[in-house]
Amino acid sequence: MRVSFHEELDGLCAEIQEEGNLVLRSLRAAMNALAQHDVELADEVIAFDDEIDGSYSEIERGIESLLARQTPVAVDLRLVLAMLHINLHLERMGDYCVTVAKLIKLTEGVPEKRPLIEGLEEMGDRCEEMIRVALDSFAQRDIEAATSLVELDELIDRVNRRAVHRILELAGDPVAHEWGLRMLLVSRCLERIGDHAVDIGEQTAYLVSGEFREFTDASRPESALS
Repeated sequence: MRVSFHEELDGLCAEIQEEGNLVLRSLRAAMNALAQHDVELADEVIAFDDEIDGSYSEIERGIESLLARQTPVAVDLRLVLAMLHINLHLERMGDYCVTVAKLIKLTEGVPEKRPLIEGLEEMGDRCEEMIRVALDSFAQRDIEAATSLVELDELIDRVNRRAVHRILELAGDPVAHEWGLRMLLVSRCLERIGDHAVDIGEQTAYLVSGEFREFTDASRPESALS
């Protein structure tokens, strides 16, 4: 019975990783659609979200079924709870990719400003890196890697702040300013994806240590997770 139980846990962990790969595909496609202003690719991102949602629902059902039949304790219970949260964070990331795709469609035919697009591309690259680190830290139960997400997230926040300043500079051009406001929402979506990656890192730390602590100030030595 216990062997079967742990096999189920391993299977759910593998499904979490696969859901993460789906999110990475969606993010990469959304950023390509942004860089190329490819409306058809944006439509594909929107349609692809059904696969992410399907993966989310399957994992949720698997966890519910496991809890109905088993009584996990200690680290096994923490793993189940962590997977519930991580599953939700990944699904939310997919939703943000869809929002980016929809914003791209809303700016069809509007001239773009390359410096701002390049900044958003940098944010997308950072988000992809953070998702990979978050998934790897969970798979390897690596607290050090999990806490490193805070510093990576700060890099995204810096680019986001630069994007805001560039958008404010467009205020004198109504058409460009409207486009810029759409891009501000794109920037916000990417920022939130980074935040969700940090949240996954927090779940990994909880799984390993048995203590939940937010990483808000984890980059400061006096408050970092020990």
